[in-house]
Amino acid sequence: MTYTNEEKRNIINRINQGELIRDLCAEYGVSRSTLYRWLSNYDKSAPGSGEQDVPTVKEYNILQRRVEKLENVIAILKTVDCTTHASLKEKLTELELLHGQYDVHTLCEALEVSRGTFYNHILRNKRGNAWFEKRREEYRILIREVFDEYRQVLGAEKIRMILVQRGHQVSTKFVADLMREMGLSSVRSTAKQDYLKLREPEKKKNILRQQFSTDKPNQIWVSDVTCFKLENRYLYICVILDLFSRKVVAYKVSRKNSTQLITATFKMAYELRKPEAGLIFHSDCGAQYTSHRFQQLLHEQKCIQSFSNSGKPHDNAVAEAFFASLKKEELYRKDYSSEATFKQGVASYIEFYNTARPHRTLKNMTPCQMEESFMKSS
Repeated sequence: MTYTNEEKRNIINRINQGELIRDLCAEYGVSRSTLYRWLSNYDKSAPGSGEQDVPTVKEYNILQRRVEKLENVIAILKTVDCTTHASLKEKLTELELLHGQYDVHTLCEALEVSRGTFYNHILRNKRGNAWFEKRREEYRILIREVFDEYRQVLGAEKIRMILVQRGHQVSTKFVADLMREMGLSSVRSTAKQDYLKLREPEKKKNILRQQFSTDKPNQIWVSDVTCFKLENRYLYICVILDLFSRKVVAYKVSRKNSTQLITATFKMAYELRKPEAGLIFHSDCGAQYTSHRFQQLLHEQKCIQSFSNSGKPHDNAVAEAFFASLKKEELYRKDYSSEATFKQGVASYIEFYNTARPHRTLKNMTPCQMEESFMKSS
């Protein structure tokens, strides 16, 4: 059935006067997506009788945001495999698949689900935690690539626009959250601070320069921190690996990514290994590793600090590779019921990694076998 422009205008006027879209859909026998398209076209053309006032910039921006929201609702309705009349379970399942691509308010409005119900579903969905974290990890890589490709000058909104152009539908909040987790911020917002840091006499040096080999243990240690979302909170894992054997010599799990986490992990490694003076300790330029407290600790133990270049994760590839293995082979495969079971899983995997998992770089020996072989030959 077709409708004249006058009929469409009357329906839109009834919506603007407060009538529910679902009631009008039932009365006229049209779909919600059709009504939203009419609304979108109406906003763009601003039809009506008489002379129209020229909108202010503020009014124009409000209208533009409204059109964008309606277009998103239409896109959601075209994507999902259910209607607003489906069961709550079906609607929550469909919304879960689109979580992160659109803001929660628009998602819930499209299928007429309350935000509280949706948030409770996400938090209680034990199956979804690992899946969401895996998806977030994939987008961390994409965001980092765009951030570096555009000389680290773009913020969350512009990175989102580029990702959308490349076929990845994400929300600005989703991008901003991941950038905050990775410690990424536009250089324009930190340009002065970065300039002043470059003027400091003590510059952060990359001694390692991606030379990931050494001829004996306790010459070079590499370290990094990663996070994993467990239910409604993040847990942080700090590891230190010996570059000679790729062995995890110490690790800690904490609820906070703090200097305390880094120093505690280093002290554990130092106590267990007792390296000689001149040990090179390599990490990224995170605030914890560059803190006065941690640098003073390294100085007291006569260690030499080395840093990855900013925005160059491959400069710390050994630690990055370990975390990739940990997540793919352990964390993404399990459903942890508590923080205690999560810590048990990490401990079990590191034991497996050190004593049973062969490494191609080590000629298919395990880290422990590599160190035992060195001890026998020395």
